[in-house]
Amino acid sequence: MAPTLISDQQVRLVQRRTVVLLSAAQIFGGIGTGATVSIGSILAVELSGSSAWAGAVATVMTLGAALAALPLASLADRRGRRIGQVAGLSAALAGTVLMVLAVVSGLFVLLVLGAAGIGVGTAASLQARFAAVDLADPEHRGRALSAVVWAVTVGAVAGPNLIQPGTVVGQALGLPPVAGPFVIAGAGLLLANVLLFTGLRPDPLLLARELAPQQAGTGAPGTAQQTPAAPEGSGAGAGSNGHAKRDGGSLVRGLRAIRGSRTALLAVAAVVGAHAVMVGVMSMTPLHLQELVEGPGASHAGHTASGDVLVIIGFTISLHIAGMFALSPVMGWLTDKAGRAQTIMIGFTLLITAVAVAGFGQASTGAVAAGLVLLGLGWSAATVSGSTLLAESVGREARVVVQGVSDMLMGAAGAVGGAVSGLVLSWIGYLGLNLLGGVVGAAVLAAAFVTVVAGRRESAPA
Repeated sequence: MAPTLISDQQVRLVQRRTVVLLSAAQIFGGIGTGATVSIGSILAVELSGSSAWAGAVATVMTLGAALAALPLASLADRRGRRIGQVAGLSAALAGTVLMVLAVVSGLFVLLVLGAAGIGVGTAASLQARFAAVDLADPEHRGRALSAVVWAVTVGAVAGPNLIQPGTVVGQALGLPPVAGPFVIAGAGLLLANVLLFTGLRPDPLLLARELAPQQAGTGAPGTAQQTPAAPEGSGAGAGSNGHAKRDGGSLVRGLRAIRGSRTALLAVAAVVGAHAVMVGVMSMTPLHLQELVEGPGASHAGHTASGDVLVIIGFTISLHIAGMFALSPVMGWLTDKAGRAQTIMIGFTLLITAVAVAGFGQASTGAVAAGLVLLGLGWSAATVSGSTLLAESVGREARVVVQGVSDMLMGAAGAVGGAVSGLVLSWIGYLGLNLLGGVVGAAVLAAAFVTVVAGRRESAPA
């Protein structure tokens, strides 16, 4: 039976509805991540009894996101974006329940398991940005992707500031006050799941695959503008149903496709490098602020942070997360107008500036906050432009798996950054931690510059 032709107007309506639904789900789902990031390191020290475990929550969250990225992408590849999103956010919902139980019981292992569940939700939220470009026109991909990234702002910025209202909720439910923010986060994740499960129809990925034969036709009315053919050397073979030939596991196929494209390699380096720097610096900033305000030794096991310190930490992390997401539409516009690689360079310039401001201004809460804002802005520019470039750098058949591999590597880099940052902080201090992040940023900035120069030479007339 021949597929039904769908007009450009119908595709645009579905695309617009998809972006709105994904954005709404990001708003509600982002609360859990923001709440966990803001108080996770402090809870880890209190429940474990050792400051050595300070980075455990951030590490497990990012590791959970890394391990879940490829399975969620493979699930989306088989069943569509809707099922992949709901599966990831459901795991995050379970994670918030475990967080509450950890606070109530005082069991560190439940805190770790809860962080892992929330990490799986983070992987799903990251992949939502790719769902936004399944049906997007090439010239609007950056803006479509950034619109979904921007939607995280409301929930993620609200999360760290739920510490005070969360205490009211916790007390009203007969729970410890610090459990309240996770109760609110769980309610938000439940709403996000309901929105996506009931509303994300038709599925953008499955619809894009149905439209592929139309796009490959003779230009009859009703064809939608789709992604260009796979770059030469992308390693994506196609079967009759539009899926990649299963000549290897998802990881093998994804890595093969990335290796076959110079721009895909740059895109992956951008999102992975930016995430490693951001997580490494951000995850240790709450502890640095606690010691800065309350004095050396304040973050040691058995010491409970004061309410004033928690407010300062929550406000600083909120500013950082606002930097990550609030201006993402601007980053999307830059990505579409200035170019993908050029915006990657802007992002890493911001990251290098950020670590310089936070590191050399480590004695000032204002300078640290300013550095964290710049850190968020740099992450935003690098992630939006890198993700957009990645979506264009491999063939349709390998694209979803490649996106999963990229997010897996991104999460793994964040996990390593979160784990190593605690050791670096204890060895060479907050300044040293920031300088190390600057070295990573400079390496990716140089790679992006080389790629831009090479591209201009290849496009120059003979």
